[in-house]
Amino acid sequence: MASDNKQLGLLRLMLQLPGVRGQLQLLSASNASVAGLCEAYGEASEMLERQRRLGGRDKDLIAEFESICRGIEEDVLAICLIKAGGR
Repeated sequence: MASDNKQLGLLRLMLQLPGVRGQLQLLSASNASVAGLCEAYGEASEMLERQRRLGGRDKDLIAEFESICRGIEEDVLAICLIKAGGR
């Protein structure tokens, strides 16, 4: 299950952050922090989609998961930029 969430998160992050797609793919395989963020993103984005499919009844919960997803995207982007600068 964790591997499924990691793969889902990686794919969704690659769609959201196309500018670092290649680097993200490499880092997810070699960097435990990025792999963990991919897994967390998979879980959070799946929950967000589930809430939206329910008709968006709980607006606060949707907003919370949108914020979580944005935060993970920002963290992943920052790691990719730091790694790119340190080459």
